[in-house]
Amino acid sequence: MPKMRKKSDLPEKVCAACGLPFTWRRKWEREWEAVRFCSDRCRKAGARRDVATPHPEGHRH
Repeated sequence: MPKMRKKSDLPEKVCAACGLPFTWRRKWEREWEAVRFCSDRCRKAGARRDVATPHPEGHRH
C-alpha cells in the first residue's frame, strides 16, 4: 500500500471561478493538470461567465 500523505502536503490550486484554493483529490489523479474549478457549481458558473464575458475590443463584424 502507498505511503499516506498529510493533507497539508497535497498539491493546491486556485479555483478559476471563485478564487478560493482547493487541494488535490484522488478522483482528479489522472487529470490534475486540466482541473480548473473546485466544484461542479464553480465549473458551471465559470462556463457561463466565459460565454457572458464581452469581447475586449467590442463588437466587430
